[in-house]
Amino acid sequence: MYFIYIIVDLTKESLVFMKNFFIKIVRFYQNKISPMSPPSCRFYPTCSNYAIEAIEEHGALKGTAMAAIRISKCHPLHKGGFDPVPPNKRKQR
Repeated sequence: MYFIYIIVDLTKESLVFMKNFFIKIVRFYQNKISPMSPPSCRFYPTCSNYAIEAIEEHGALKGTAMAAIRISKCHPLHKGGFDPVPPNKRKQR
């Protein structure tokens, strides 16, 4: 029984690590790479802010997937606009 507890505990720690790791990557982009290009985001919140919110709300894997889908919408044929992160239905229970 103790062995199972250790595995579950390590899994929770690794998920928190992944979440923080992906957020740090986005923060690095916001602070070091993004200032080199002119502001041209067609969405509110910006894609990098959306990525951080999605990762915090939905976790590392689903949040990153949601951010990738959002970034794929960033092209001249998409109108953009207000696009908030949907709430996590599992957290509301």
